[in-house]
Amino acid sequence: MFKIEELTPDCDLNEGLILNIDKPLKWTSADVVRKLKYILRRIGYRKIKIGHAGTLDPLATGVLLVCIGRATKQVEALQAGRKEYIADVMLGATTPSYDLEHPIDATFPWEHISRESVEAALQTLCGERDQIPPVYSAKMIDGRRAYEYAREGSEVEMRLAHINIYGIELLECDLPHIRIRVDCSKGTYIRSLAREIGEALNSGAHLTSLRRTRSGDFLAEEGISVEESISLLESLKKS
Repeated sequence: MFKIEELTPDCDLNEGLILNIDKPLKWTSADVVRKLKYILRRIGYRKIKIGHAGTLDPLATGVLLVCIGRATKQVEALQAGRKEYIADVMLGATTPSYDLEHPIDATFPWEHISRESVEAALQTLCGERDQIPPVYSAKMIDGRRAYEYAREGSEVEMRLAHINIYGIELLECDLPHIRIRVDCSKGTYIRSLAREIGEALNSGAHLTSLRRTRSGDFLAEEGISVEESISLLESLKKS
């Protein structure tokens, strides 16, 4: 399997390549894979395998690992890696999707909240536990995505996900806005965590921005843009 710095025009990408993509805002993870798959076909790799390890919501940015060729065999192992996120959370209001995908559906008092109470609430949410994923999520339920049921207005019971939140650090506290760093296991929904923070503070909350800064050993500051990945692949066009 190749590393980016080892790539040369005569490399066969079927041997495997992992791209650390800094996913842009409003792109789905599937959008990134679809774009790179198109480029791969254009440069002569018509049957090559490609996939991503760990979905990021459209309103999130940061580390998205795209596996090409034999590297797709590592998707499951890469998905299992520890994750780190920087999240902005607005207290005092909730949305159906737990983020900015949908408008505010309820407001709550937040004036009773202090920095000290926020820090105490964050500590109660750390550790190994079960979490309810958002209804507006890509979780599969009876062969369909949960968000499909939600968009139809159908009620669906979300299955609990077993997660581990290793730590939460309060980076900024400008109430009702807070910024946190979250170190967590795979399967953790930061949108759900935002909701839980609101509940722990006897208020409401929703996620206003999210950036994945680490996935396993891959860091956001070492990632490349979609445009850079396209240029890289085009430089490897089959003769």
